Amino acid sequence: MGCKTCSSGGGKPNGCQTNGTCSTSGCNKLEVYDWLANIDLPGGQQAYDILEVRFKNSRKDFFRNAQKLNIQVGDIVVIDASSGFDVGVVSIVGELAKIQVSKKKNDFKPLEARKILRIADQKDIDLWIKARSKEKELMYKARTLALNIGLEMKISDVEYQGDMSKAIFYYTAEGRVDFRQLIKDMAGEFRIRIEMKQIGSRQESSRLGGIGSCGRELCCSTWLTDFRSVSTSAARYQQLSLNPQKLAGQCGKLKCCLNFELDAYLESLKTFPKKEIKLKTLKGDAYHVKTDVFKGTMWYAFRGESELYPMTPKRVKEIIESNKNGKKPSDLKDYQIQETVVEEEVGYSNVVGQDSVSRFEKSFKKPKKKNFKRKKRPNKNKE
Repeated sequence: MGCKTCSSGGGKPNGCQTNGTCSTSGCNKLEVYDWLANIDLPGGQQAYDILEVRFKNSRKDFFRNAQKLNIQVGDIVVIDASSGFDVGVVSIVGELAKIQVSKKKNDFKPLEARKILRIADQKDIDLWIKARSKEKELMYKARTLALNIGLEMKISDVEYQGDMSKAIFYYTAEGRVDFRQLIKDMAGEFRIRIEMKQIGSRQESSRLGGIGSCGRELCCSTWLTDFRSVSTSAARYQQLSLNPQKLAGQCGKLKCCLNFELDAYLESLKTFPKKEIKLKTLKGDAYHVKTDVFKGTMWYAFRGESELYPMTPKRVKEIIESNKNGKKPSDLKDYQIQETVVEEEVGYSNVVGQDSVSRFEKSFKKPKKKNFKRKKRPNKNKE
């Protein structure tokens, strides 16, 4: 795990101090379990030379182990960058890295991938720690420079390159931002190369992390890698109230977890008739009110009445089929679900005197003082 060689806190995570069992503060963010680690390769087959390296927060990339170094998961390595070098933590090796490459990058060319230069020594790690410690101060100064110019943008995160020769500034903005003057000011102030990257609200939450309304860490910052669009129809299919305050996550967009159970709802709703169809009876037309997918129940009501008629999808289809044949049932009471109420007999049992109302009276009463009459001792002097 990454916390064994973590550069912060002497090998302990900054958050809960549980020595590698949490994903707080980026120690194990987007961690991958290598389920092929204990499986040996067939005889004569060489190990896959492409490794996945994790950088700050959720940024990952693939690099080639051209020198055939003995690298394991959790090792800190120095990789070749566009100018200079960068430092990261190895997250995937071996055959699992081959699966990840085919899954994430279809046009990946191994020979064109950047190389892993060496395993990081103490000098590289010290420089890496120094770069991480200066990122927050650098972000505050960059925000001040952006406010002085009057740019409508929010710099949410800064990532130093391992050799401290370059810094990537991640920002969010509503529209296009002309930050040419800002880059000139930051280059003159910080004396480093500047790279600006615009990210969306979901990517910003993924990088910063946090706790969701469910009480757990955000899915986007722990395991979710692809951000699919979430529409309000996902909430409608799941019979959720369209309340923006409850449906929106910390990023201000609709929660990604709305898509998790959507396929199961859509599959179940195939067995339900369309709710737009009216049920024609001799009493009048009945309209659909609500549906409970888990119970398999649909509620209908007549216009102007408050009474609801619960029915199974099978019974609703029977009424629709009879309407197509020109027949109308007299009422919906013959088709609704008959709820059987089971009355439970409440027994009586004396549980160690707890049913007594006056069980505490004795404990609150003061004990009466007993009058001890002293016995008269015989006077020996009189004898």
